[in-house]
Amino acid sequence: MSSPKVLFGFHAVGVRLKTAPQSIIEIFYEPTRRDARMRQFLERATEAGARLIEADGLRLSKLAGSHGHQGVAARVQPLPQAHSLDDLLDQVSGPPLLLVLDGVTDPHNLGACLRVADGAGAHAVIAPKDHAAGINATVAKVASGAAETVPYFMVTNLARTLGELKERNIWCIGTSDDAPQSIYQMDLKGPVALVLGAEGEGMRQLTRKTCDELVNIPMRGAVESLNVSVASGVCLYEALRQRSPRPGPG
Repeated sequence: MSSPKVLFGFHAVGVRLKTAPQSIIEIFYEPTRRDARMRQFLERATEAGARLIEADGLRLSKLAGSHGHQGVAARVQPLPQAHSLDDLLDQVSGPPLLLVLDGVTDPHNLGACLRVADGAGAHAVIAPKDHAAGINATVAKVASGAAETVPYFMVTNLARTLGELKERNIWCIGTSDDAPQSIYQMDLKGPVALVLGAEGEGMRQLTRKTCDELVNIPMRGAVESLNVSVASGVCLYEALRQRSPRPGPG
């Protein structure tokens, strides 16, 4: 069995309480915090049958590896996920929607990308094993539970993985400031993998060459680029908008 991991913060622990309470080993909480949010959280934890342990702020910080625990941390068993990207794609009904991150090393950015991927209904997030952030407690905290719900695959060779996606007729669309067309000009209703690079550096050259199309996100102000999580949101929600059924007349 996999080693237990730590979740912290109301959102991350709360989502686990909601989706898989049986996987929670124990929840540590700060008893000096008696506000309504903590009371409601403890009520939910008690109803779920979770083991509750009082802990001071210092212990919680050590457990979480962060001071941003909000007075709550939990030791949990990892949830089972699809063993491979191929397994997941074989199970997807309808056109896949994937987010590919090339060179995103900041855990806060990764957490935010997972959160927006969950919100837009993306089936998975893909990143290279090298030069990319892995899932840790900070990522889970920022993702507000999405690290538990969105499959995250770290692949050995990103360009080769994109090639394999293309063999499945998944259109790989990369974002680049100098692309001739915008994301809003693309048809995103079919099988799509949206490929974004790290803020500033963008995609690596080989990743860029492997994409089927390159698009830009229109910028009308003084700044030259968006944070990668914001850019992911723009692209994923445009895909969601196009895929959503439109109400008929009258």
